[in-house]
Formats: sequence, C-alpha cells, structure tokens
Amino acid sequence: MSTVDNLIKRIPADWQKVLADEFTKDYFVKLSNWLELERRVHTIFPADGDLFSALQLCKYSEAKVTILGQDPYHDDGQAHGLAFSVKDDVKIPPSLRNIYKELNSDLGISPPGSGNLGPWASQGILLLNTVLTVRAHEANSHRKKGWEEFTNAIINAVNRKKVSHVFILWGANAQTKIDLINEKRHRIIKSVHPSPLSASRGFLGSKPFSLCNAFLSENGQQEINWNLSGSNQQLELF
Repeated sequence: MSTVDNLIKRIPADWQKVLADEFTKDYFVKLSNWLELERRVHTIFPADGDLFSALQLCKYSEAKVTILGQDPYHDDGQAHGLAFSVKDDVKIPPSLRNIYKELNSDLGISPPGSGNLGPWASQGILLLNTVLTVRAHEANSHRKKGWEEFTNAIINAVNRKKVSHVFILWGANAQTKIDLINEKRHRIIKSVHPSPLSASRGFLGSKPFSLCNAFLSENGQQEINWNLSGSNQQLELF
C-alpha cells in the first residue's frame, strides 16, 4: 500500500468524498511520503490511529460548528486528534483550562475534571487544528509541510455546506482561514488564542459559546450542550 493510500484509509468515507480532489495533488503526495519518514525517525503526535479523530467523530453531514486551533499538543500523552482536547486522565493543559474558565464565565458551566472534548465532537463540532501533526516536544515543527493546504480543503468543504455554520477561530494561525469562509452564510467568532500568553488579551470575556448557540438558534439548529461534566469530578480553576 502506498503512503498516500495509507493516509487516505484513515479518513472516514463521508470526508473522503468531499476531499477526494486533494488526494492526487502534489502537496498531498509529498506530505504523505514525508510524514511516513518522520514517523520512522521521530516520535510524532498524535499517534497514527488518532490522526483524523476530528473527522472520525464529527461526520461531514452533521458538522455545524468548527473550532480551529493551531497544531497538536506536543508533550507525551496529550494529543489525540481533537484540537485543544486531551484524553481522560491526562492533566488538563493551560490553554484548555482557559477555555474552561471562559465556559464558566460565559455560560456558568462548571469545568469538568476531564479534558476530553469528544462529547463536543459528537454533537457536530469539528475540533480541527490548522496543522495535524507535530514532532514530540517541538511546537510548530510540522508547519509548512502540506497540512495547511489540506486543512484549507476541509474548511472549503465545510464552507460549501448549504446549512449555516459557526467558525470559531482562536489565534492568528486559525484566522488565516478567514478568507475561505463565506461570512454572508456563516458566522465567524474570533479571538486571540486561549494560551496563557494571550488569553487575557481578548480570549477571556469573548463569550464564544453563547454567541455560537445564539447563531445556531437563530438559524433553526439545535444548540450545543457545552456541559462536559458527566461525572461529579470537577476542575478547580481559580
């Protein structure tokens, strides 16, 4: 099996259909070959099986919100293919803690003890990064290798949907996608990145969750249940 075929097979069929034109382009072939070599020499996050979790957990037909980040977490055990998310029992990273702070401030929702955002994805939230892999402990190490073109294609596919969509763009890298989005049909909610380095400069207080639900409601769509507290365990934020 070619490196391209090996990468494609991990993408769900519904997303394969709308992204099919990308698979024969030079950048995708080069990206596939390069990524296989990277995995042979370096530790790459997320693991191969988690690479397209965002697409696996959010069907194209059901996607109604996109939360766009930068690149995956680069420390051990964190990245699992969903932007800003970590698996259960993994320490909650600072950026996600700030997301939970804003969720609490915006909607009064108590922060959960887990950082797994899978329940958001299952409601039609595409938790996408602009770059989908990273070398262990080297932030931004997989920039400009082809992922940006591929995630452009994903955004373009979502933008073509006839149903109005909410794009939540956190940080400068995410906001490079703005020109791909038809603002006459869709809603863009943007702010600085929730990282501790920038959150106090406009992320905290931006109310993305209530703004998102207001738009969905106005357009006859079911609001997102942002509450992740499926257990009694909660996170102490302050």
